[in-house]
Amino acid sequence: MKKGFTLIEVLIVVCMLGIMAAIVIPTYRSYSNQVKASTAKDDLQTLRTIIELYTSKHNGAAPGYPGNDIEQVPTQDAFRAQLGSGSYTVVKFPENPFNNLASVKILANADSFPSDPAETDTFGWIYQPFTRNFRLNWPGTDAEGVRYFDY
Repeated sequence: MKKGFTLIEVLIVVCMLGIMAAIVIPTYRSYSNQVKASTAKDDLQTLRTIIELYTSKHNGAAPGYPGNDIEQVPTQDAFRAQLGSGSYTVVKFPENPFNNLASVKILANADSFPSDPAETDTFGWIYQPFTRNFRLNWPGTDAEGVRYFDY
């Protein structure tokens, strides 16, 4: 007498695993997006706090302006250098949890935020020193229907 599984038994097990995977995978993706959204909110809160702290200690000059001169055109290099010094030290600038980019698109004083974050998809973040507005650069909405760009 041979011992083993019949073809029918194997097919039943494979079908059951497929059904279980169909239930689990969407749930996993949902949790994955929730974790990314939560991380993004935390990073935004931290960076916004650092920006406000820097601004208050530099007579209203937000990070990003070379030499803290608000008449200068703000740059990403100045922004990173200013946040990487003194009590504002950011050990590792956070990456956007959705696109894994740590680059920051710096908007000049006269520029306005794009209405669609996909227009600047080579950046993880968008920042305008003049308004001290710092945003996540990612299209779409979270589980509550809030645009990631509006966090």
